[in-house]
Amino acid sequence: MLASFLTAEWRKLAMANYAVPPELLKQYVPKHTELDLWNGQCYVSLVGFLFDNVRLKGIPVPFHTSFEEVNLRFYVRYRDEQGNWKRGTTFIKEIVPKFAVSWLANLIYHEPYVTMPMRYNWQQGHDQLAVKYEWKHRNWNHFEVVAEPQVVDMPVGSQEEFITEHYWGYTAFSPSVTSEYGVEHPRWQVYPVNSYDIEVDFAALYGDVFGFLSNQIPDSVLLAEGSAIQVLSARKL
Repeated sequence: MLASFLTAEWRKLAMANYAVPPELLKQYVPKHTELDLWNGQCYVSLVGFLFDNVRLKGIPVPFHTSFEEVNLRFYVRYRDEQGNWKRGTTFIKEIVPKFAVSWLANLIYHEPYVTMPMRYNWQQGHDQLAVKYEWKHRNWNHFEVVAEPQVVDMPVGSQEEFITEHYWGYTAFSPSVTSEYGVEHPRWQVYPVNSYDIEVDFAALYGDVFGFLSNQIPDSVLLAEGSAIQVLSARKL
């Protein structure tokens, strides 16, 4: 059984989900996994959230217990030794404001973390909740969501459920080896989204192949409250 490596809280997860051709992602799919589709459609998601109350093996790291993260991810699955499918995520790039976080994630999990200036702003009112994440690469990029102030349950079988209910991470450790780690958390609730604003230079941040996303309207945008989570130690496939 895999041990817990990191515990934290993931809060106010803003997610913009874009339908893309599967061929776009084939070069990024880790060995032994395959693309995981929803109703036959392939998705990438831009995700911003707060990483809070971070502890490594139960120990808080000074000056690194709370920080923003923005990532671009897509969805894969892996058939384990018992023939069961594990549904997981693979990351194109993960952005954080702390160099030590990037260094450790690259060292332990070979995750594609980079460090950039970041900031966030939450505004909770009686009639709405506004959540905004910003990160700087050449210029400031931002992802803002305005939603109803009360959470609701996700419908079973919904796209929101597909996007949020992936409990494994898969990373290309090498061309022939994939790193697998588990992420445990309860089922999340979501805030009904009223509007959003996305200003992101996808080409500069993620490469020219993703540049078209700057002009593409996402299929959906959701805002999840999040929860306490734990990340399990990695193993190699």
